[in-house]
Amino acid sequence: MMKPLLRNVLLLPAFLALGACAATAPAATGPTAPADTTKTRAAQTAPAVPAEDLSRYRPVFSAPKETVVSAAPRTAIAPTNQVNAQVEQRLRDQAFTNQNVKYAQGFRILAYVGLERDQAMSIRRAVISRYPDETDYLTFKQPVFRLYIGDYLTRLEAEQAMLRIRPLAPKAELESAQVVLNKAAY
Repeated sequence: MMKPLLRNVLLLPAFLALGACAATAPAATGPTAPADTTKTRAAQTAPAVPAEDLSRYRPVFSAPKETVVSAAPRTAIAPTNQVNAQVEQRLRDQAFTNQNVKYAQGFRILAYVGLERDQAMSIRRAVISRYPDETDYLTFKQPVFRLYIGDYLTRLEAEQAMLRIRPLAPKAELESAQVVLNKAAY
């Protein structure tokens, strides 16, 4: 007889704890859905909760007063440290120096390198007859003749000219050189 009484004494606090847990749990209004359901189903079944009104916590600012600005005459202030004259003088000096520059680093086309003067002259005549604006330079360092064509400031210009000259001088190649600046072209 002692056993059932001991068992009842131990079960009573367990039932009280379960009753307390059941009283604090939220009430289920319908069948519960699994945890991975879509939001559309949850939005259809959940009642709309009004948003919390936070307007009493927001600061309120008054509109700024409009001020009338009177058109007062402005007085001209003379600058004390004027550097425009010095800058202009430096620019004039630099322009004068640039006028005296006759050479720049650029490119020339080496159209012929060889021992035969007749072949160098025939290539020169062919280039001049087809492109009269091109300048040519024929140099001779014993025993080699060299025929240079053109004065090009950029490699792009030189490559374009070499494409035109290549049919006349198949072994033509570019060389970096001091070229003559043509001031009339600029």
